[in-house]
Amino acid sequence: MHYNFDRFPPRRGTENFKWRLFPEDVLPLWVADMDFVSPEPVVRALREAVDHGLFGYPRGLHGDATDLPEYAQLIVERMADRYSWSIQPQDVIFYPGVVVGFNTVCHMFREQGGAVLVQPPVYTPILDAAQTAGLTRREAPLVCQPDGSYAIDWAVFEAGLDVDTRLFLLCNPHNPVGRVFRRDELERLAELSLSRGVLICSDEIHSDLIYRGQRHLPIASLDPEIAQHTITFIAPSKTFNLAGLQASVAIIPNAELRQRFQAARQGLVPWVNLMGLIALQAAYRDGQEWLDQLLVYLEANCDFLYDFVQAELPGVSMAKPEGTYLAWLDCREAQLENPFQFFLNNAKVALNDGVSYGAGGQGFVRLNFGCPRSMLEEALLRMKQALTAVSHDAR
Repeated sequence: MHYNFDRFPPRRGTENFKWRLFPEDVLPLWVADMDFVSPEPVVRALREAVDHGLFGYPRGLHGDATDLPEYAQLIVERMADRYSWSIQPQDVIFYPGVVVGFNTVCHMFREQGGAVLVQPPVYTPILDAAQTAGLTRREAPLVCQPDGSYAIDWAVFEAGLDVDTRLFLLCNPHNPVGRVFRRDELERLAELSLSRGVLICSDEIHSDLIYRGQRHLPIASLDPEIAQHTITFIAPSKTFNLAGLQASVAIIPNAELRQRFQAARQGLVPWVNLMGLIALQAAYRDGQEWLDQLLVYLEANCDFLYDFVQAELPGVSMAKPEGTYLAWLDCREAQLENPFQFFLNNAKVALNDGVSYGAGGQGFVRLNFGCPRSMLEEALLRMKQALTAVSHDAR
């Protein structure tokens, strides 16, 4: 069927965080929540569950293949089809959220103590995860290149793998800078981590949102030895716009690590809720037609955004993201004291403040272009007018 991503579903007055946080005259292009109706098969499956009218406990107390065999097999087949990654049903654990997942991994080291290595500027919950478990944060900042793209500083990364480092939290595709790391980069990240006995936890929640010329490779798929030292998280939430249903997947080929992970959740993390399980299954089983059309629309939005920024927003620049529907806008040449507050106050456009992503975020904002083109265009025109006004005043 044909999906109309230009249609703008009304969201004001709903229980949607994105649209309720700011006043009604503000366009919200911030949190990673798309303004598109989810795939019809998902909506249909959820509607059938609602019409049934009974909402008792679902299966999946432990979230593993024993509890949910057909769900686990669905993930096995998806990893094989998309990434040629051979996993077993017992490697799969269903979990209520990727953020909950990597925080659980940090709690695996709570009694032992130590440090967690991250690559800022990076998704704020990854930046904060070490602290939630009483661990120390180590940083290996990515380096912004002259063209706005980002690269790994290998000397800094290796230095971050000191004797106290227990865990490397990888974000790939990277949020917010939009990198999809290449095979050679992933191989070196894994080689350095494993040589120091450091566990890899890979947040791959945006792995389905990849643009032409790019290929996502799960770091654990590169080699069986890497897989034995990696915990990978995926989810349908960003891909199919299901974030509020809190359903994700942990892939842990190492049986001892699976046992430690499950032990760390006891009494704290429940199983995936009924609606989350239903939506996950419908999305991964029947959502590909929607996703194929979505990617075409998102890439066109990205091209439109890039061209507009280059031509119409003085002092602002960006590199095209290789994945995600998030753009990382460099506003440093515009000489704004705080770009986030400037665009919120003067353009009535809500973005994400780059400062919240840690080192290297000062002077940047993150923009979510997962919305109808008309909304994106309106926001950009507002931003242009605000910049033009401040430029005129400076004269």
